[in-house]
Amino acid sequence: MTWRLSAVIRSILLSSTLSILPAALLADPPKVVTDIAPVHSLVAQVLGDLGEADLVLRPGASPHGYAMRPSEAAALQAADVVFWIGPELTPWLERAMDGLASDATSVPLIDADGAIRLDSRKLAVFKVAGDDHDAHEGRVDHADHEGHDHDDHDHGGHDDHDHEEHADHDDHDHEGHDDHDHEDHAGHDDHDHEGHDDHEGHDDHEEHEGHDDHDHDDHAGHDDHGHSHDGIDPHAWLDPQNGQVWLGVIADVLADADPENAATYRANADAAVAELAALTQKLDAQLEPVRGKGYLVYHDAYQYFENRFDIQASGAIATSDAVSPGAARLNELRALVEAEQIGCIFREPQFSASLTVALADGAGVPSAELDPVGMKRTPGADFYAGLLTDMTDQMTGCFEQK
Repeated sequence: MTWRLSAVIRSILLSSTLSILPAALLADPPKVVTDIAPVHSLVAQVLGDLGEADLVLRPGASPHGYAMRPSEAAALQAADVVFWIGPELTPWLERAMDGLASDATSVPLIDADGAIRLDSRKLAVFKVAGDDHDAHEGRVDHADHEGHDHDDHDHGGHDDHDHEEHADHDDHDHEGHDDHDHEDHAGHDDHDHEGHDDHEGHDDHEEHEGHDDHDHDDHAGHDDHGHSHDGIDPHAWLDPQNGQVWLGVIADVLADADPENAATYRANADAAVAELAALTQKLDAQLEPVRGKGYLVYHDAYQYFENRFDIQASGAIATSDAVSPGAARLNELRALVEAEQIGCIFREPQFSASLTVALADGAGVPSAELDPVGMKRTPGADFYAGLLTDMTDQMTGCFEQK
């Protein structure tokens, strides 16, 4: 009887000890919030099985003047860490964090050490006949803040696609206008409020139907009608070199917030960097047929992608201030198509295709969709690689139509 009682007690004590040890030794991962799906994807790769990050902006939603749903505001309020591109892309999120997540660690990735940043381009025509990139206005800016190279993780230094000669492309001087900015909404008073640029001209805010999120102070970004065109181009996620840098930054931040799992975060980041480096090489080779060929984009969101892979758009259909081009601009574009021997004209799924199709049909030039935000993809760890692969397939596929 005594032996049986002792055995039961030992069993209870052992069971209690085992149930307590994981909680003591394996701390809960930090609560993480991200702004856009590409960043969410990178964070998901580093977190692995340890946790899930919340995504504020779903694919297809405009980052400008976005109104968070109550669940998104609650996630932000509970965040320990917020990974985001920066105020250049979502100025309203900066204010939201001040009000809802002032104690959270804010990590604007565009300012990360080693990240490549390009100046916004101020012109809608990037290249004229015979121009060897001399007239372009962008510049490469490595965000070199003292001391943080992430060299210990081999992050951020991967000129992995054997293109050292064009890894930075300082001489390209690309100029880049903002993003999902909604240029083809003429008559919308230049407002890219939530949903205006996500739904091909539908102004019924379908992504917010029935939600009273317009009451949140955290979306005071409704007066942010697009990016400033005098600063940094915010589309930095389209350079996979930045993706590699950011994986290291994400691992370091999570390791600091959760030291018990630091080794796992860094191992996950190392694996993700290696996979992204291999993908970059593959895409670089796939894009070889596009080099030296002219094409038009719907709006100027692609210079980071161009810069990385040594390709270059000749111009953009829509102007940078969210207004569709007038007759004079369309005539200029038609002349550009003829002068540049444009091989393809790209539309975007967020916007009406009418202008793109009309210009392409009138010039007898192939047209295809090019999506810089992965509007049709499901968020998750595979999103980022899928986005870059889709863009490469879309671009090469259009030139194969001829």
